[in-house]
Amino acid sequence: MQSDSWKALVATYQKSSVARATWQLVNSIGSYVAIWCAIVWASSYSLWLALPFAALAGVLLVRVFIIFHDCGHGSFFASRRANDVWGAITGVLTWTPYRYWRAQHATHHGTTGNLDKRGVGDFWTMTVNEYLASSFWKRVAYRIVRSPIVILFVAPLVMFGFEQRIPHKGTPAREKASVWWTNLGLLTIGAGMSALLGVGTYLLLQAVVIAVAGAIGIWLFYLQHQFEDAYWERGEDWNFVDASLKGSAYLRLPAVLQWFTGNIGYHHVHHLSARIPNYYLQACHESHPLFQQVSTTNLWGAVKALGLKLWDETDKKLICFRRLRMRLREREFA
Repeated sequence: MQSDSWKALVATYQKSSVARATWQLVNSIGSYVAIWCAIVWASSYSLWLALPFAALAGVLLVRVFIIFHDCGHGSFFASRRANDVWGAITGVLTWTPYRYWRAQHATHHGTTGNLDKRGVGDFWTMTVNEYLASSFWKRVAYRIVRSPIVILFVAPLVMFGFEQRIPHKGTPAREKASVWWTNLGLLTIGAGMSALLGVGTYLLLQAVVIAVAGAIGIWLFYLQHQFEDAYWERGEDWNFVDASLKGSAYLRLPAVLQWFTGNIGYHHVHHLSARIPNYYLQACHESHPLFQQVSTTNLWGAVKALGLKLWDETDKKLICFRRLRMRLREREFA
């Protein structure tokens, strides 16, 4: 879709609702705090009893992160100040510095699907030709980084435990300050919870929460941009609308999982207009055929997407390593 007619389609939903936003704060953050109360209660009897509650808290934290995410886009509330205040608060809860993350995520929205602008706010993605031209050790590193174990279990702890704790060199002052203020908030909460539960118990339970939330969050982000018929182009061939609608998958989820993930399955709508808050994404998706004629996946398709590794610029598809080996053998015997 090359014209600007899509702007009229999304305009109706580019609004904020104080009632809906407030209710989401209550049912999301309220539920998260309630689960932590259950964790404290359960841990007084048995650590094993507390672990399932910690896992549930991790699932709930995904929904809290969506609120944080919308605040970063200025869409959750109409008030910029309200977005910034609640963005900072949910940033502490999700272990993510608000202003620091917001700047990186804005870059992602402006460059997604652009092969010439990879590297900020996205997964390391190589083309087939780039991979074949790489050194042995770079190929090994790429395979490790793209492995499901690293994506789902290592990356969340590294990202939220270490990468988000120290700002990159050259980070602007306000964004750098958000990192240190978030760290201070985490230390304050950690000190209080450690006094209540014990340092070791708190760190273990908090690690479970972050690991579960991080694994789900990173998996969702991965699969909604890393699917077979995704969109990647170079230079003038890149187009924002196509990158949004073709490069972001619609993840169809059961209602309960859609609630926990804050409607982020409608990722194509979100990328087309980040000013639409999560609570209006479904309505926008259902409002016009344009939003429904996109790549659609489900939970099983999301699992299979983890096997896709390289972008084939010839066939315009993301392929697995097995497919690459088959192609190389075909060339060898041709």
